[in-house]
Amino acid sequence: MIRPFRIEDHERLRWAIQAVYRDHGFPWDPKGFDEDLFDIPGAYDAYWVAEVEGLVVGGVGLNRTELSPGQPGAVTDRRVNATNGELVRLYLHPTAQGQGLGQALVQTVIDQATAWEMAALEIWSDKKLTQAHALYQKMGARIVGERLCDDIEESPEWGFYLPLQNHELA
Repeated sequence: MIRPFRIEDHERLRWAIQAVYRDHGFPWDPKGFDEDLFDIPGAYDAYWVAEVEGLVVGGVGLNRTELSPGQPGAVTDRRVNATNGELVRLYLHPTAQGQGLGQALVQTVIDQATAWEMAALEIWSDKKLTQAHALYQKMGARIVGERLCDDIEESPEWGFYLPLQNHELA
């Protein structure tokens, strides 16, 4: 089940995200890069969780942004051009992957972004998260650039452009 985030979800959501971090060797940085995960309502315009048998196993966020200028899909100053929203923090506990929950979470973001009349979303994703990249591409996103993340390791990321006008599942 996909549902809006509730305050009592914080601990279980962090549990799921930390499992993904362990699987990929990412450092946990609660006083820096991961500080937002202690105040989801303050960090994101919308956030949803995936719940299986009463257990939060993952989630995804959506932020509104100012429309970035430039040619659609090009990257300028760490932003994907012609986007006015960002899909952020998509994570699923390893035991919950491969069940369609990631696709349902991304579709929820697309539906909300469309309701908010966003033109396109940008997505930045660590290059190690290849399953997420395949999902984004299945949902209509395309890789348009790369950058170094502002995490403590300066991890390399792929940038994706996901147009929303007349969006249909690929």
